[in-house]
Order: sequence, then structure tokens, then C-alpha cells
Amino acid sequence: METKNIKGTIFENYKPRSDLPALVEKCMNMVNLSAQELELEKFITHDVPLPEINKAFEYLIKGESLRCVICME
Repeated sequence: METKNIKGTIFENYKPRSDLPALVEKCMNMVNLSAQELELEKFITHDVPLPEINKAFEYLIKGESLRCVICME
């Protein structure tokens, strides 16, 4: 398993201190999830290459995106 670090997020009404542990717990217990309960792909609105990372922040700040995935390749 690959280790992931979450550095930050821009998301209205999201409380990382209380919401993130519950999300991690659900992910670690995937067998207990229904197909509708955790559909993260629906929240990804843009794929942005790393050299254009500032564009991803512009999308988020302007409210034009829910989540941007930064492509490292």
C-alpha cells in the first residue's frame, strides 16, 4: 500500500479535524460501504498537470471546481 499525505483542502463547510477521520475510517473498512456511499470520482471536476498547478487553485478560488486532481507526470 502506498502512503498518502493530505496537506490541505479548499472546501466550504468541510471540517478536516472532525470529517477526515470518519472518511479515513470508512475507506479503511471498504467492505462495509455501499456503492452509493463513497463515490469520490463525482467530486473531481478537473485534471491539471503539475506545471499548471496555479490554474487548479484559480478554479477552486473562483468556485469553478469542486476538486482538481494534480497529475504528477
